[in-house]
Amino acid sequence: MMLCISSYSTVMPTYPSESAQTQIEALSLQIHELKAQLYQLKRELEPTEVRDYRFQSADGEVSLSTLFGDRDDLVVIHNMGEQCSYCTAWADGFSGLAHYLDDRAAFCVVSPDSPADQARFAESRGWKFRMVSDPSPSEFTRDLGFWNPDEGYWPGASGFRRRPDGTLVRVAQAVFGPMDDFCPIWPLFELLEGGVGDWEPRYLPPRR
Repeated sequence: MMLCISSYSTVMPTYPSESAQTQIEALSLQIHELKAQLYQLKRELEPTEVRDYRFQSADGEVSLSTLFGDRDDLVVIHNMGEQCSYCTAWADGFSGLAHYLDDRAAFCVVSPDSPADQARFAESRGWKFRMVSDPSPSEFTRDLGFWNPDEGYWPGASGFRRRPDGTLVRVAQAVFGPMDDFCPIWPLFELLEGGVGDWEPRYLPPRR
């Protein structure tokens, strides 16, 4: 049974610091309501038309439109590549969700690594989702705002829609970072004594 956050206070145990717990419950409800407002505003944004960008893959050059397959919706993850342990942690999580993601939309990870390096690294991590390469970076990464001249690639996600006439539009975007909505590691560690502390993602081999 799914627990609605509005009923959260009715099932929470009693703690010595009732004042702190009351504030936690109030903030949790406020954050829940603000997120609902945020998602609604994102749905009200006017989609931005994008061109049919090109990428490199293990099967040769592919276009953005082909990444949709037989779907009209597509989620693209902007990944910084093998050199980023944080991006790897996010991608490990997406791998576990691949079955659910595929039930709603096409899904693909874009990184600057070559197709050969992507295939090797994906095999080592047990990833099953599709990957394509954007090494330059191309206009795709630059145009969509995931490239900074001073710092290089930025991690995040973009949601796309293919219109009946074939036009491609970006519906929404998000930037990734610790404590965001796309990786549960940090919120879970915040439930521990001392919170996250100085923990950072490392290249631990996935458990099979």
